[in-house]
Amino acid sequence: MAAVSVDDIVENGQKAPVTAAGCCGANGSAYDTETRFNVDDKRLLNCNAVDVNQLMPLKYDWAWEHYLNGCANHWMPTEVPMQRDIELWRSNALTEAEKTVILRNLGFFSTGESLVGNNIVLAIFKHITNSEARQYLLRQAFEEAIHTHTFHYIVESLGLDGREVFNMYNEVASIKGKDDFVMSLTSSVLDPDFSTETLEGKQEFLKNLVGFYVIMEGIFFYSGFVMILSFNRQNRMAGIGEQFQYILRDETIHLNFGIDLINGIKAENPEIWTPELQAEIETMIDQALDYEVEYAKDCLPDGVLGLNSDQFREYVEYIADRRMERIGLAAKWGSKNPFPWMSETIDLSKEKNFFETRVTEYTSSASLVWDD
Repeated sequence: MAAVSVDDIVENGQKAPVTAAGCCGANGSAYDTETRFNVDDKRLLNCNAVDVNQLMPLKYDWAWEHYLNGCANHWMPTEVPMQRDIELWRSNALTEAEKTVILRNLGFFSTGESLVGNNIVLAIFKHITNSEARQYLLRQAFEEAIHTHTFHYIVESLGLDGREVFNMYNEVASIKGKDDFVMSLTSSVLDPDFSTETLEGKQEFLKNLVGFYVIMEGIFFYSGFVMILSFNRQNRMAGIGEQFQYILRDETIHLNFGIDLINGIKAENPEIWTPELQAEIETMIDQALDYEVEYAKDCLPDGVLGLNSDQFREYVEYIADRRMERIGLAAKWGSKNPFPWMSETIDLSKEKNFFETRVTEYTSSASLVWDD
Protein backbone atom coordinates (compact mmCIF):
# COMPACT_ATOMS: atom_id res chain seq x y z
CA MET A 1 0.00 0.00 0.00
CA ALA A 2 1.37 3.41 -0.96
CA ALA A 3 2.13 5.92 1.76
CA VAL A 4 -0.54 8.56 2.30
CA SER A 5 0.68 12.15 2.27
CA VAL A 6 -0.87 15.13 3.98
CA ASP A 7 -2.09 16.28 0.56
CA ASP A 8 -4.04 13.01 0.16
CA ILE A 9 -6.10 13.52 3.32
CA VAL A 10 -9.30 15.21 2.23
CA GLU A 11 -12.72 15.63 3.74
CA ASN A 12 -15.62 16.83 1.58
CA GLY A 13 -13.15 18.03 -1.03
CA GLN A 14 -11.09 20.01 1.50
CA LYS A 15 -7.88 19.13 3.30
CA ALA A 16 -8.72 17.71 6.69
CA PRO A 17 -6.86 18.86 9.80
CA VAL A 18 -3.97 16.51 10.56
CA THR A 19 -4.11 15.41 14.16
CA ALA A 20 -1.44 12.72 14.27
CA ALA A 21 1.18 13.19 17.00
CA GLY A 22 3.85 15.62 15.91
CA CYS A 23 1.84 16.88 12.92
CA CYS A 24 -0.28 19.43 14.69
CA GLY A 25 0.17 22.29 17.08
CA ALA A 26 -0.19 22.25 20.83
CA ASN A 27 -3.94 22.90 20.58
CA GLY A 28 -4.47 20.07 18.06
CA SER A 29 -4.97 22.30 15.02
CA ALA A 30 -3.12 21.44 11.79
CA TYR A 31 0.12 23.16 10.91
CA ASP A 32 0.17 25.18 7.71
CA THR A 33 2.21 22.75 5.62
CA GLU A 34 2.11 24.92 2.50
CA THR A 35 4.50 27.56 3.81
CA ARG A 36 7.96 27.37 5.32
CA PHE A 37 8.06 28.34 8.97
CA ASN A 38 9.77 31.35 10.49
CA VAL A 39 12.44 30.21 12.96
CA ASP A 40 11.30 32.92 15.39
CA ASP A 41 7.97 31.09 15.67
CA LYS A 42 9.62 28.14 17.42
CA ARG A 43 8.66 27.77 21.08
CA LEU A 44 9.63 25.34 23.82
CA LEU A 45 6.00 24.95 24.97
CA ASN A 46 2.64 25.28 23.21
CA CYS A 47 4.04 25.92 19.74
CA ASN A 48 1.14 26.08 17.28
CA ALA A 49 3.05 27.43 14.28
CA VAL A 50 5.97 25.07 13.68
CA ASP A 51 5.88 21.36 12.88
CA VAL A 52 7.89 19.67 15.64
CA ASN A 53 9.30 17.24 13.06
CA GLN A 54 11.20 20.06 11.34
CA LEU A 55 14.58 20.38 12.99
CA MET A 56 16.10 23.08 10.83
CA PRO A 57 16.65 25.94 10.99
CA LEU A 58 17.70 25.72 14.62
CA LYS A 59 16.59 28.31 17.15
CA TYR A 60 17.90 26.89 20.44
CA ASP A 61 21.58 26.33 19.70
CA TRP A 62 22.21 25.35 23.32
CA ALA A 63 19.94 22.30 22.95
CA TRP A 64 21.76 21.14 19.84
CA GLU A 65 25.15 21.71 21.50
CA HIS A 66 24.10 19.54 24.46
CA TYR A 67 22.97 16.86 22.03
CA LEU A 68 26.27 16.87 20.11
CA ASN A 69 28.31 16.74 23.31
CA GLY A 70 26.20 13.88 24.63
CA CYS A 71 26.88 11.95 21.43
CA ALA A 72 30.61 12.68 21.64
CA ASN A 73 30.64 11.32 25.19
CA HIS A 74 29.08 7.97 24.30
CA TRP A 75 30.21 5.04 26.40
CA MET A 76 29.06 1.58 27.47
CA PRO A 77 29.61 0.02 30.91
CA THR A 78 30.92 -3.24 29.47
CA GLU A 79 33.97 -1.34 28.19
CA VAL A 80 35.14 -0.99 31.79
CA PRO A 81 37.02 -3.98 33.31
CA MET A 82 35.69 -5.17 36.68
CA GLN A 83 38.18 -7.89 37.62
CA ARG A 84 39.95 -5.87 40.34
CA ASP A 85 36.60 -4.85 41.81
CA ILE A 86 35.48 -8.48 41.88
CA GLU A 87 38.65 -9.58 43.64
CA LEU A 88 38.39 -6.78 46.21
CA TRP A 89 34.69 -7.42 46.86
CA ARG A 90 35.32 -11.14 47.49
CA SER A 91 38.26 -10.46 49.80
CA ASN A 92 38.12 -9.31 53.40
CA ALA A 93 39.65 -5.94 52.53
CA LEU A 94 36.33 -4.06 52.57
CA THR A 95 34.55 -3.54 55.89
CA GLU A 96 30.82 -4.19 56.19
CA ALA A 97 30.30 -0.44 56.59
CA GLU A 98 32.13 0.19 53.31
CA LYS A 99 30.09 -2.48 51.52
CA THR A 100 26.92 -0.87 52.86
CA VAL A 101 27.91 2.47 51.30
CA ILE A 102 28.39 0.78 47.93
CA LEU A 103 25.18 -1.25 48.13
CA ARG A 104 23.04 1.71 49.24
CA ASN A 105 24.28 3.81 46.33
CA LEU A 106 23.78 1.02 43.83
CA GLY A 107 20.24 0.67 45.22
CA PHE A 108 19.46 4.37 44.88
CA PHE A 109 21.03 4.94 41.47
CA SER A 110 19.68 1.75 39.90
CA THR A 111 16.09 2.95 40.17
CA GLY A 112 16.81 6.70 40.28
CA GLU A 113 18.15 6.62 36.74
CA SER A 114 15.09 4.65 35.62
CA LEU A 115 12.75 7.19 37.22
CA VAL A 116 14.46 10.01 35.35
CA GLY A 117 14.24 8.11 32.07
CA ASN A 118 10.55 7.37 32.59
CA ASN A 119 9.86 11.02 33.40
CA ILE A 120 11.49 12.09 30.13
CA VAL A 121 9.52 9.60 28.06
CA LEU A 122 6.16 9.78 29.83
CA ALA A 123 5.94 13.31 31.22
CA ILE A 124 8.37 15.75 29.58
CA PHE A 125 8.77 14.77 25.93
CA LYS A 126 5.18 15.18 24.76
CA HIS A 127 4.87 18.69 26.21
CA ILE A 128 8.09 20.04 24.66
CA THR A 129 7.12 21.39 21.23
CA ASN A 130 10.59 22.14 19.91
CA SER A 131 12.51 19.71 17.73
CA GLU A 132 16.07 20.44 18.88
CA ALA A 133 15.09 20.17 22.55
CA ARG A 134 13.33 16.89 21.76
CA GLN A 135 16.45 15.68 19.98
CA TYR A 136 18.43 16.10 23.21
CA LEU A 137 15.68 14.48 25.29
CA LEU A 138 15.92 11.40 23.09
CA ARG A 139 19.66 11.30 23.66
CA GLN A 140 19.24 11.77 27.40
CA ALA A 141 16.67 8.99 27.62
CA PHE A 142 19.17 6.67 25.94
CA GLU A 143 21.86 7.72 28.41
CA GLU A 144 19.54 6.96 31.34
CA ALA A 145 19.14 3.48 29.87
CA ILE A 146 22.93 3.14 29.70
CA HIS A 147 23.17 4.17 33.34
CA THR A 148 20.58 1.56 34.35
CA HIS A 149 22.57 -0.96 32.29
CA THR A 150 25.62 0.06 34.33
CA PHE A 151 24.03 -1.09 37.58
CA HIS A 152 22.93 -4.36 36.00
CA TYR A 153 26.55 -4.87 34.87
CA ILE A 154 27.95 -4.07 38.34
CA VAL A 155 25.44 -6.33 40.10
CA GLU A 156 26.21 -9.23 37.77
CA SER A 157 29.98 -8.67 37.96
CA LEU A 158 30.05 -8.67 41.76
CA GLY A 159 27.54 -11.51 42.06
CA LEU A 160 25.10 -9.40 44.08
CA ASP A 161 21.42 -10.16 44.65
CA GLY A 162 19.75 -8.11 41.93
CA ARG A 163 16.37 -8.30 43.62
CA GLU A 164 17.85 -6.76 46.75
CA VAL A 165 19.64 -3.94 44.92
CA PHE A 166 16.87 -3.02 42.49
CA ASN A 167 14.15 -3.21 45.16
CA MET A 168 15.85 -0.95 47.69
CA TYR A 169 13.62 1.91 46.61
CA ASN A 170 10.78 -0.07 48.22
CA GLU A 171 12.68 -1.51 51.18
CA VAL A 172 15.10 1.21 52.34
CA ALA A 173 13.27 4.16 53.86
CA SER A 174 15.85 6.82 52.97
CA ILE A 175 15.86 5.77 49.31
CA LYS A 176 12.08 5.42 49.17
CA GLY A 177 11.69 8.89 50.67
CA LYS A 178 13.80 10.53 47.97
CA ASP A 179 12.16 8.62 45.13
CA ASP A 180 8.62 9.18 46.40
CA PHE A 181 9.32 12.88 46.81
CA VAL A 182 10.50 13.29 43.22
CA MET A 183 7.75 11.05 41.83
CA SER A 184 5.13 13.21 43.54
CA LEU A 185 6.15 16.00 41.17
CA THR A 186 5.25 13.84 38.18
CA SER A 187 1.75 12.71 39.13
CA SER A 188 -0.15 15.75 37.86
CA VAL A 189 1.90 15.97 34.64
CA LEU A 190 1.09 12.32 33.90
CA ASP A 191 -2.65 13.04 34.08
CA PRO A 192 -4.08 12.47 30.57
CA ASP A 193 -5.90 15.80 30.88
CA PHE A 194 -2.80 17.75 31.90
CA SER A 195 -2.02 20.73 29.68
CA THR A 196 0.59 23.46 29.58
CA GLU A 197 -1.90 25.83 27.95
CA THR A 198 -2.83 27.43 31.29
CA LEU A 199 -0.69 29.47 33.65
CA GLU A 200 -1.10 26.81 36.31
CA GLY A 201 -0.16 24.05 33.87
CA LYS A 202 3.04 25.77 32.82
CA GLN A 203 3.97 26.34 36.46
CA GLU A 204 3.30 22.70 37.33
CA PHE A 205 5.44 21.60 34.38
CA LEU A 206 8.28 23.88 35.50
CA LYS A 207 8.13 22.33 38.98
CA ASN A 208 8.47 18.91 37.37
CA LEU A 209 11.60 20.08 35.53
CA VAL A 210 13.07 21.52 38.73
CA GLY A 211 12.27 18.31 40.58
CA PHE A 212 14.04 16.03 38.13
CA TYR A 213 16.84 18.20 36.75
CA VAL A 214 17.73 20.42 39.71
CA ILE A 215 16.82 18.16 42.64
CA MET A 216 17.19 14.55 41.43
CA GLU A 217 20.06 14.94 38.97
CA GLY A 218 21.58 18.11 40.44
CA ILE A 219 21.44 17.38 44.19
CA PHE A 220 20.40 13.80 45.02
CA PHE A 221 22.88 12.20 42.61
CA TYR A 222 25.84 14.27 43.78
CA SER A 223 26.02 12.85 47.30
CA GLY A 224 26.27 9.38 45.81
CA PHE A 225 29.02 10.54 43.47
CA VAL A 226 31.04 11.75 46.48
CA MET A 227 30.61 8.45 48.32
CA ILE A 228 31.53 6.16 45.42
CA LEU A 229 34.34 8.34 44.12
CA SER A 230 35.85 8.36 47.62
CA PHE A 231 36.69 4.70 47.01
CA ASN A 232 38.15 5.60 43.64
CA ARG A 233 40.43 8.19 45.25
CA GLN A 234 41.95 5.35 47.27
CA ASN A 235 42.31 3.21 44.14
CA ARG A 236 39.67 0.80 45.39
CA MET A 237 36.62 -0.38 43.42
CA ALA A 238 38.21 1.37 40.45
CA GLY A 239 35.87 -0.16 37.87
CA ILE A 240 32.78 1.11 39.64
CA GLY A 241 34.52 4.43 40.20
CA GLU A 242 35.34 4.83 36.52
CA GLN A 243 31.74 4.14 35.54
CA PHE A 244 30.52 6.67 38.08
CA GLN A 245 32.90 9.23 36.58
CA TYR A 246 31.30 8.66 33.19
CA ILE A 247 27.84 8.94 34.72
CA LEU A 248 28.84 12.14 36.52
CA ARG A 249 29.98 13.65 33.25
CA ASP A 250 26.68 12.67 31.57
CA GLU A 251 24.72 14.09 34.48
CA THR A 252 26.59 17.38 34.23
CA ILE A 253 25.26 17.78 30.69
CA HIS A 254 21.77 16.68 31.81
CA LEU A 255 21.83 19.32 34.53
CA ASN A 256 23.03 22.02 32.15
CA PHE A 257 20.34 21.15 29.60
CA GLY A 258 17.64 21.11 32.28
CA ILE A 259 18.66 24.52 33.58
CA ASP A 260 18.76 25.93 30.06
CA LEU A 261 15.30 24.45 29.42
CA ILE A 262 13.90 25.90 32.66
CA ASN A 263 15.36 29.32 31.94
CA GLY A 264 14.18 29.17 28.32
CA ILE A 265 10.62 28.42 29.35
CA LYS A 266 10.76 31.24 31.90
CA ALA A 267 12.03 33.67 29.26
CA GLU A 268 9.22 32.77 26.85
CA ASN A 269 6.57 32.77 29.59
CA PRO A 270 7.66 35.44 32.11
CA GLU A 271 4.21 35.53 33.70
CA ILE A 272 4.76 32.09 35.27
CA TRP A 273 7.74 33.14 37.40
CA THR A 274 5.64 34.52 40.24
CA PRO A 275 6.83 35.10 43.81
CA GLU A 276 4.50 32.26 44.83
CA LEU A 277 6.11 29.79 42.41
CA GLN A 278 9.58 30.86 43.50
CA ALA A 279 8.62 30.25 47.12
CA GLU A 280 7.24 26.80 46.21
CA ILE A 281 10.48 25.87 44.49
CA GLU A 282 12.53 27.06 47.45
CA THR A 283 10.39 24.89 49.72
CA MET A 284 10.89 21.91 47.39
CA ILE A 285 14.66 22.35 47.60
CA ASP A 286 14.51 22.73 51.40
CA GLN A 287 12.64 19.43 51.62
CA ALA A 288 15.07 17.78 49.22
CA LEU A 289 18.01 18.69 51.44
CA ASP A 290 16.33 17.06 54.44
CA TYR A 291 15.78 13.86 52.45
CA GLU A 292 19.40 13.88 51.30
CA VAL A 293 20.80 14.33 54.80
CA GLU A 294 18.71 11.37 55.99
CA TYR A 295 20.09 9.34 53.12
CA ALA A 296 23.66 10.27 54.11
CA LYS A 297 22.98 9.23 57.71
CA ASP A 298 21.62 5.91 56.48
CA CYS A 299 24.67 5.27 54.29
CA LEU A 300 27.20 6.53 56.85
CA PRO A 301 25.80 5.87 60.35
CA ASP A 302 29.29 5.79 61.89
CA GLY A 303 31.29 7.42 59.12
CA VAL A 304 33.64 5.69 56.70
CA LEU A 305 36.35 6.78 54.25
CA GLY A 306 36.76 10.01 56.16
CA LEU A 307 33.12 10.90 55.41
CA ASN A 308 30.29 11.65 57.82
CA SER A 309 26.70 12.82 57.49
CA ASP A 310 27.44 16.31 58.85
CA GLN A 311 29.70 16.95 55.87
CA PHE A 312 26.85 16.05 53.54
CA ARG A 313 24.53 18.63 55.08
CA GLU A 314 27.15 21.25 54.26
CA TYR A 315 27.76 19.78 50.80
CA VAL A 316 24.14 19.64 49.69
CA GLU A 317 23.66 23.21 50.93
CA TYR A 318 26.68 24.25 48.87
CA ILE A 319 25.44 22.67 45.64
CA ALA A 320 21.81 23.71 46.29
CA ASP A 321 22.94 27.35 46.44
CA ARG A 322 24.59 26.96 43.07
CA ARG A 323 21.54 25.32 41.50
CA MET A 324 19.22 28.02 42.86
CA GLU A 325 21.38 30.82 41.51
CA ARG A 326 21.40 29.28 38.05
CA ILE A 327 17.58 29.26 37.82
CA GLY A 328 17.25 32.82 39.10
CA LEU A 329 16.81 32.33 42.84
CA ALA A 330 19.00 33.79 45.56
CA ALA A 331 21.57 31.59 47.30
CA LYS A 332 20.30 30.67 50.74
CA TRP A 333 22.90 28.87 52.84
CA GLY A 334 26.36 30.17 52.00
CA SER A 335 28.00 26.86 52.93
CA LYS A 336 31.49 25.89 51.80
CA ASN A 337 32.36 22.81 49.77
CA PRO A 338 33.68 20.19 52.23
CA PHE A 339 34.86 18.00 49.34
CA PRO A 340 37.14 20.22 47.25
CA TRP A 341 38.65 17.11 45.69
CA MET A 342 35.42 16.70 43.73
CA SER A 343 36.67 19.60 41.65
CA GLU A 344 39.52 17.37 40.52
CA THR A 345 37.06 14.81 39.18
CA ILE A 346 34.83 17.19 37.26
CA ASP A 347 35.23 20.74 38.48
CA LEU A 348 31.85 21.93 39.75
CA SER A 349 33.00 25.53 39.43
CA LYS A 350 33.27 24.99 35.66
CA GLU A 351 29.70 23.82 35.11
CA LYS A 352 28.84 26.88 33.04
CA ASN A 353 31.96 26.36 30.92
CA PHE A 354 31.78 22.58 30.80
CA PHE A 355 32.19 22.41 27.05
CA GLU A 356 35.56 24.16 27.12
CA THR A 357 36.90 20.82 28.32
CA ARG A 358 37.06 18.07 25.72
CA VAL A 359 37.19 14.33 26.28
CA THR A 360 39.31 12.24 23.92
CA GLU A 361 39.98 8.53 23.41
CA TYR A 362 36.64 7.81 25.02
CA THR A 363 34.62 5.49 22.84
CA SER A 364 37.57 3.22 22.10
CA SER A 365 39.10 3.07 25.56
CA ALA A 366 38.08 2.39 29.13
CA SER A 367 40.20 5.26 30.39
CA LEU A 368 39.21 8.86 30.87
CA VAL A 369 41.61 11.22 29.11
CA TRP A 370 40.92 14.93 29.54
CA ASP A 371 42.34 17.66 27.30
CA ASP A 372 42.05 21.23 28.62
